[in-house]
Amino acid sequence: MANNKLRSYSRDKSVYLWEVANALRISEATMTRKLRLELSREEISRIMSVIDEISKRKESEV
Repeated sequence: MANNKLRSYSRDKSVYLWEVANALRISEATMTRKLRLELSREEISRIMSVIDEISKRKESEV
């Protein structure tokens, strides 16, 4: 499966991929399609930053 590192990172941070898609202002289907093929390092880094932001926001809400 492509982008395992990204999927695992999201799971470890308790962030759903649909939440990442919302933050990126793309549909959940587009997000799923994006992850079918290996992304560039820049794109992975950008998405990981979004995951971190969502995770921090969730922690502050609790």
